[in-house]
Amino acid sequence: MRVLIVEDEPKIADFIADILRHEGFIPEIAGDGEAGWFLGSTETYVAAILDIGLPKLDGLSVLRNWRAEGLDMPVILLTAKSNWNEKVEGIDAGADDYLGKPFHMEELVARLRALIRRTTTQKTTVLEADTLKVDMRQMRVFIDGRPLKVTPLEYRLLVHLLLNKGAVISQESLVENIYYRDQEPESNAVEVLVGRLRRKLGVDLIETRRGFGYIISDAAK
Repeated sequence: MRVLIVEDEPKIADFIADILRHEGFIPEIAGDGEAGWFLGSTETYVAAILDIGLPKLDGLSVLRNWRAEGLDMPVILLTAKSNWNEKVEGIDAGADDYLGKPFHMEELVARLRALIRRTTTQKTTVLEADTLKVDMRQMRVFIDGRPLKVTPLEYRLLVHLLLNKGAVISQESLVENIYYRDQEPESNAVEVLVGRLRRKLGVDLIETRRGFGYIISDAAK
């Protein structure tokens, strides 16, 4: 799950990114409004964390530009001010949530998860399909009630498929959403990863749709 962080203070941006990596996300940082606008408009993210006070282009302008372009990804606005007028202006511009600095990182992560759940078919932090359960808060995987040891990459693949349960996800989309940008997976990397995960699960939950991609069916309750 790729998340865009638009924040001009490097220490804050790096701290948020480190926490999100630990929580199973793939964070990418833009250090000014113009770079954030460009990345948000040209790349795919499950959500954006957007500071209002940015150089080159302020956060509210970035958000208005995204919404004018029809971009509907969830956005959490960050601000150093506790100003009701600014909060209303941010919501009017299309923000989905709002957090004032300083903030607790646990709250930011909880709000981010809540926004992602709101825009997917899953409504809880526990994702399920047949005998498979994934607890996104604890980042643990269970099969038939037993804990299953998975790699971070396998975990991100499972979460992405479960968050989009019932939809066919292409290999290209999986590469975009589970690998870091500086990684260059081999052409058959996703196929190998899916095969390895199927063997670990011991059940055939991940279906292959030849020529299209992979799916965990809605029928897998």
